[in-house]
Amino acid sequence: RISMKVVGSDASDSTRVELGLLDAAEESLKEASKGAQKKHFEAAKKRGESGRWIYAKNWKKWPATINIRSIEFPEIDGEYKRAACRQTTNQSALWIRCGDTEKETLYIVIKPNVGRTGPDFAVISKSIAWDDFAAILVTLPVTWEPCDALLEEHHSQEAEQCRWSKMEAIQCFVPESSIKIETEQAEPPSLLSVNGLSDTQISMLYPFETLPTDSTSITLNVHSGLEAQKVTRAFNYLCVPPILQHVAQNKNLAHQLSPNGSWTTLTRGKADHMFGFCDTIIPQRPTELWEYDTERETYIRKSRPEESRQYYRKLQDAPKAFKFTLNKTLGQLEIFYYPQVAAHHAARFLLEGRGDHDRLEEGLKVTCRLSDIAQQSDPEFSPFKVFPCIDEMATDVSLKKPFKLYDRQQKVVTKMSLIEQGNVEYEELEMSEHEMPGSTGFSLIAKASRTRSITGGVIADAIGAGKTVISIALILQGLEEARASRSFPRRTSASLVVVPSSLVAQWKNEIEKFTTGLNVLCIHDATDIQKTTVQRILEADVVVCPVDIIESRGYTDILTAKSGLTKSKDDAMKKIPELPKAMGQQEKPGISGVWVPATSQDPYGRGAQNEMKSQKLRDLSAYFTHSYLEAVKLIRQKDFKKTDKGIPLEYFEWERIVVDEIHECLCTEKDNLQLDWFKEKNRRASRELLGITQKDVTQRPLVYRKSIFGLTGTPLLDNSSRVIELANLIGCTYIIGLASHWRKLERESRRDIFLQHFLEPKQSREIRKAIYSKCQEYLKVACCRNTTEKELEGIEKVEENYPISMSEEEKQMYLDSQHGLERRIRSLSIRPENFDPSAGHDISKFLRQNADLPARGKALVEICQKILAQDETTKIIVFADGRIGAGIAARSFLEEAGLGCTYLDLEDSVATQNEKISYYQRPDSTQEDRERPRVLVLHFDHAAGLNLQKECYNMILFNPLYVGDGGVTSEPVSDASTEQQAIGRVFRPGQLRPQVHVYRIEVRGPNGEECLDGYVIRRNTDTNTLAATTNAGEAE
Repeated sequence: RISMKVVGSDASDSTRVELGLLDAAEESLKEASKGAQKKHFEAAKKRGESGRWIYAKNWKKWPATINIRSIEFPEIDGEYKRAACRQTTNQSALWIRCGDTEKETLYIVIKPNVGRTGPDFAVISKSIAWDDFAAILVTLPVTWEPCDALLEEHHSQEAEQCRWSKMEAIQCFVPESSIKIETEQAEPPSLLSVNGLSDTQISMLYPFETLPTDSTSITLNVHSGLEAQKVTRAFNYLCVPPILQHVAQNKNLAHQLSPNGSWTTLTRGKADHMFGFCDTIIPQRPTELWEYDTERETYIRKSRPEESRQYYRKLQDAPKAFKFTLNKTLGQLEIFYYPQVAAHHAARFLLEGRGDHDRLEEGLKVTCRLSDIAQQSDPEFSPFKVFPCIDEMATDVSLKKPFKLYDRQQKVVTKMSLIEQGNVEYEELEMSEHEMPGSTGFSLIAKASRTRSITGGVIADAIGAGKTVISIALILQGLEEARASRSFPRRTSASLVVVPSSLVAQWKNEIEKFTTGLNVLCIHDATDIQKTTVQRILEADVVVCPVDIIESRGYTDILTAKSGLTKSKDDAMKKIPELPKAMGQQEKPGISGVWVPATSQDPYGRGAQNEMKSQKLRDLSAYFTHSYLEAVKLIRQKDFKKTDKGIPLEYFEWERIVVDEIHECLCTEKDNLQLDWFKEKNRRASRELLGITQKDVTQRPLVYRKSIFGLTGTPLLDNSSRVIELANLIGCTYIIGLASHWRKLERESRRDIFLQHFLEPKQSREIRKAIYSKCQEYLKVACCRNTTEKELEGIEKVEENYPISMSEEEKQMYLDSQHGLERRIRSLSIRPENFDPSAGHDISKFLRQNADLPARGKALVEICQKILAQDETTKIIVFADGRIGAGIAARSFLEEAGLGCTYLDLEDSVATQNEKISYYQRPDSTQEDRERPRVLVLHFDHAAGLNLQKECYNMILFNPLYVGDGGVTSEPVSDASTEQQAIGRVFRPGQLRPQVHVYRIEVRGPNGEECLDGYVIRRNTDTNTLAATTNAGEAE
């Protein structure tokens, strides 16, 4: 024991105060100690642990600085400063010794009693990790609390010093064993046998009851339940060491364990089930039913109870990939492996729901091998690459004179034509890995694959490279064949072009610009559908519609009526509900784990509450998809006359489908985040229209005969999940990992979410390597990306930060808006990461206030006046984040200054929005044109696809784009990508001016301090982030 002085200073809020505990918490503990918990309090008091029940008189304050002095142990002397970080240590208690750089860094932390059998206590340690026993130097008394350091009567403390003695030598004794491993005599399905087991060892492996007298062997349960845990522990202790020793002596098993080992081809007998369709190995899930709840006035998801029980029993009884058999007479444990089990799992994921059952097995190849996780190497992931089409032959397509495709564009036409003709093949692959019970690290991996012609491709040329004209050329090239294939009632000659709503008119204009004689039909919303006949759609060459058309008012009502959805047995009218505005599942931001809500790790039950809300959203999404696809199926069974009007687009069979700005449909789209203060339409409508949940491409809402193409200038291919989803959207190409893609959880029931973790393929290092490899292979065969450096020669992009300082009054508003954060940490330098949504922090108020600062409006007006003073006829584009009201703020500032602006109101129809945008795409030709405002204010939602380069060469980013709700919820790549899309509206080929000016407004503190704007601008313009916005790494 040693004596020491522990003196605190600079009082700050204690952890209890930071967590929001009030005086009522102290009083409730006092009342409990006198009432229901008196017995436990008295017992703790006798043990000297009353501090756990009675708050110290100064419990609200902890010292920011602690000085320690000890004559017996001077090595711990020094000044310890409280760390600013929170939630990184127990009770957020962490003081770090500072000052003399020659002294070793020491920490004061609170070591928790994990079992809750006693109080926590403070230690002085060399490590921040409280469980690092070897690093602990001093243990303070269990009664000491950090607040005691602020009271003079507690400055003197008696502590325990931990003294470590050096051990002179250590010896390891390995007892001899009679156990022998045999693999030479093993024939499939026998993997190996463990021989020489004594009666004692056999009883350890089977400790439950004596073996049946009429049998010398028994199958051990090593897969589920408490019994399996006991058997596996004994197996690990007795058998795993000799098995590993046997393998280490280069004595192979039935297969090589090396990652480079050969794969064994599996075949099925005539009487065997087709791979992937054996209900004994993989039982069919119970039929999911939707029943109308008259009390709640909604449909609820149900399964028949008896079916669910039968399914559970079948799951329990399903054959496993490994079986352990114990023979008492021979003293032998034999391990069997069954490749067919793993093979069926791999094939099921690959083939289930893919359409024509009789043709699914064509070209199917199934192989397997054993693997040792210890020999698997970590996957090395380099950025995905999308290759240009330099090696393709050029295919010229005649356009309206004087227009002609560039050579690079002709090569893209060639590559996409090869896809359309069925001449591009891709090997679809799925793998299923089954770990052998125990700690050997062995597993059985099966691989199911088949090669098929892909029917979709992605034109990922750089912004302004002419993706639109390439698509038009593809339509022109197959025009005569498309017209010849037209037939009543459903086969139209039209190519369907699905675009963001603001691009409908622009696509029509581009088609008329480059072609003559094409029959183009624009459908903006449900009103246009009601006016259009079946014959008009059948005879069209191109139909252009917004990607979110199913969200237009009345569209799903039309589909419901025309499909003939009838009354259910509950006498409630079945109809397609409103599309949910949020998801019940989100893409993982990079850190994965298992969240167990409403436990000691979540004492306030926030997790359970959020999970209930998320499950409700999943159910809403599931019912929308169910009813929507049911209506699509029914309407295709209907007969309509050529003169009938109001027939939804899902009824028809299209020549091809072109999806502009396909990246907006991917999992990265920020509109999908569950932020209650984001009221914009989400992109879920586009995924429903494209049928992302339907693996059978012939049953998707939009059906094509030839091909489907996606267009994007910023494909955002910075992780495998996005490549997998892109391939699924474009032609339903299967990339390994799709079966366990997080997108599945958007609509799953609680049961199926459990099964997702229980049955879906595990992703070992070997499988992750295969996922990366297959993703890159898909990008190579299905995608192309050409750049526009030559076309941009002579056009300079001038980016300029426009700093402006806020006033002292604005500074106070800025600080007050940091809702939920403690006053002491609010500052001009606060970052989004400082907001913790799980702690109730509301970043929306902060972002809204930042966007609405008068200084920002002043800067906007100054920039516009400066531009117009130099060229009063020019047109200026302003991009703002509409989610946080920045667009409305920009509009107000401009109108107050007398400049005015054109603004897209939420109430505007798609046609009205297109008309307003067109004012800034064409030169002024009338007095009315010249009198219009010179400024167009757009939300970042409209950042993709618009061609504004003919009339505009000045762009202002009103506020830097940050989408998220604090913490790690934001995604810099997506935000930077959206900004680059916005800039690409004016900085693109066809720009008539030698310079394009991009202004970024940066609001700073009253004395020029960097604030939120500066941080987000640096983040969004980071070189590595910008590289990832296109495709993480363009190939040479």
